[in-house]
Amino acid sequence: MDKQPDEVADMFDDVAKHYDRTNAVLSVGNAYLWRLATVRAVAPQPGERILDLAAGTGTSSVALSHGGARVVAVDFSAGMIAEGRRKHKNIEFIEADIEKLPFGDDEFDAVSISFGLRNVNDPKRALAEMYRVLKPGGRVVICEFSKPPRALLRIGYGAYLKYVLPAVAGAASSNPAAYSYLAESIQEWPDQGQLSQWIRGAGFIRVAYRNLTSGVVALHRARKPVDAAVLASVAKRRQNATGTIATHPSAPNSKP
Repeated sequence: MDKQPDEVADMFDDVAKHYDRTNAVLSVGNAYLWRLATVRAVAPQPGERILDLAAGTGTSSVALSHGGARVVAVDFSAGMIAEGRRKHKNIEFIEADIEKLPFGDDEFDAVSISFGLRNVNDPKRALAEMYRVLKPGGRVVICEFSKPPRALLRIGYGAYLKYVLPAVAGAASSNPAAYSYLAESIQEWPDQGQLSQWIRGAGFIRVAYRNLTSGVVALHRARKPVDAAVLASVAKRRQNATGTIATHPSAPNSKP
């Protein structure tokens, strides 16, 4: 599936205004439960700095900020960012590409992304960026559509994506075509095991997942290593893979 960043961003711009309402309808109310599970997995603590990627209009960012964490919301859709800033004045929003995050190394205590990794052109590169900006010992939590492990559920879910979702999106969304893309991207996305392998490949440890809603969604968790030798090994492996040492722009100081 060809995912051109500008085209995908434009598509999300078109649905930004009613995005949260449409998601609630299409998920049959499960969006709230998935968000609650994600926040619990991140376990934000007072004073922590948390990066919420593919934050959309900031609904997830607000949930993560309860309890005193400082949340930075990132999305590549200007329309989503504008809607988020309008709704949530106390959240810092930044328009940026997840594959090229405008932050320095080891800046965040936790990184969260919900239903956004699937929309990235190069998910492995995005995972490498999450690893880079996390502090040693930092947590990453990825909530994403997945594959129900039971055959009958997979068949039923496939029928929902093919027939029900487009019909409901046509009635509830300002851009039904965007939700046709959603169905296609879900069907082509790898299963829980393969995504876990990608996360390990980025250098994370303690990689685990649990299924939500019978595997329609999977919640993946991992940590960046603390041990200096392990960190050096991951850095060397990445350098060998790319052939160069990447340099990243320093982020504007967003700390209070």
